[in-house]
Amino acid sequence: MIRLEDLEVYQLAEKLADMVWYDFDTWNKKVQNTTGYQLIRSSDSISANISEGYGRFTPADRKRFYLYSRGSFSESVTWINKLKRRKVLSPERGKDYDEVIEELGPKLNAFINKTK
Repeated sequence: MIRLEDLEVYQLAEKLADMVWYDFDTWNKKVQNTTGYQLIRSSDSISANISEGYGRFTPADRKRFYLYSRGSFSESVTWINKLKRRKVLSPERGKDYDEVIEELGPKLNAFINKTK
């Protein structure tokens, strides 16, 4: 069995969450208290749900948590788009997020679809 930490989809989810975690400290209190904390929770939840599903016994149970992960991914993308639109993230940093999002989304969908 493949270790969870070796799964590319898990690594990408962790990368996104870490980006948010460290960028949070550069945002003003208004951004931290509104969008920031919600984005930390939703981005952390992507890998947490992958992890929880990976530890489940039945395929149906695993898939349920992987679908929760996709919901958290969608929520995170919404918060990141707000940060870009509100000019909290620089265009360069927004591109960094876009690169991870564009890779993670399809890999997460493929991971879910492979769960039988």
